[in-house]
Amino acid sequence: MTAPIPAWVDGRLRPVGKLDVHRRGLRHKAVSVFVMRGTEVLIQQRAMGKYHTPGLWANTCCTHPLWGEDAAACAVRRLREELGITGLAPVRAGQVEYRAEVGGGLIEHEVVEIFVAEAGEVLALEPDPEEVMATEWVDIGVLAARVARASGDFTPWLRIYLAEHRGMIFGDLAQA
Repeated sequence: MTAPIPAWVDGRLRPVGKLDVHRRGLRHKAVSVFVMRGTEVLIQQRAMGKYHTPGLWANTCCTHPLWGEDAAACAVRRLREELGITGLAPVRAGQVEYRAEVGGGLIEHEVVEIFVAEAGEVLALEPDPEEVMATEWVDIGVLAARVARASGDFTPWLRIYLAEHRGMIFGDLAQA
């Protein structure tokens, strides 16, 4: 059983079980992180055991904050849990809201705090195999072209971020 996440029910923020949130398509809080190395972004391929969008490529990491957890603390926690990344200082880039079907009758309706962190040339990665099956550094422009060419290989939220929020997330690098 996972800890409840913050979701809006009847106009009020309440702790709700993660699977229940997605089955009901409830609007809920989320965090997404993009780790950068110059014009390259670290992406991950979701583990096959994930309950939705298994095997699809996503941004560096994403999650739901725990009830009462600060979004920035959540970003740092999830970098460590999913990828073994420590020592980075994610900076808030903005907020995005989206709704997308993610398969199996599940819906993500997220209000997402987006964070960006700059990594040095060498970044130690220790992906949790329950969460991540592969990682790759890819140039932002190359990633956008790959998503356009084979959108089904990527999570709905990554497609939305690149199509609608690329400038907010990547700033001047969005033109790369």
